[in-house]
Amino acid sequence: MQERARPIAEYTIPDRFHSQAYLDVVDTSSAARSCLIQNTAMQAMRASAERHYPDEACGLLLGKLAGQDWHIDEAREVSNLNTERAADRFILDPEAYQTVDRELRGTGHEIIGIYHSHPDCPARPSPTDLANAWDGLAYAIVSTYEGHAVDMQCWVFNVEGKQFQSVAVQDLLPDSN
Repeated sequence: MQERARPIAEYTIPDRFHSQAYLDVVDTSSAARSCLIQNTAMQAMRASAERHYPDEACGLLLGKLAGQDWHIDEAREVSNLNTERAADRFILDPEAYQTVDRELRGTGHEIIGIYHSHPDCPARPSPTDLANAWDGLAYAIVSTYEGHAVDMQCWVFNVEGKQFQSVAVQDLLPDSN
């Protein structure tokens, strides 16, 4: 039987997440948008994060935009090309991105976001995440502690495009649309 993860409140947040540089990344108002994520996609992100622990996992969020909301049908893992700092950085494989983008053409689905994990850190964006983000995409961050996925938060750029705002997440059952 697999050991259960402790409640997230029991984990220590690294000091850097309390620094002004990290606090400045987040706009504390909530975005007027939502991420509707199929349960299978949610489970795929969590499994990917746990499998790659203590390194960061990363992947693509596939689905459709409906108004201002993201409907995520699939989370597809891609390689983290960062070999020097994989424990706290990711570099999404651009070739895999292009392959998936070509595969989706004409299907009505597209790449609408990116996910990655934060090993032994909260599911909050870092200054590095902000510096490398693209406007218009949803960013899901899975927090893993001691090898267990314990939290997942979704983020988007605020109106000014200078900070991340949290986005409400709704975990959908497989037959929901």
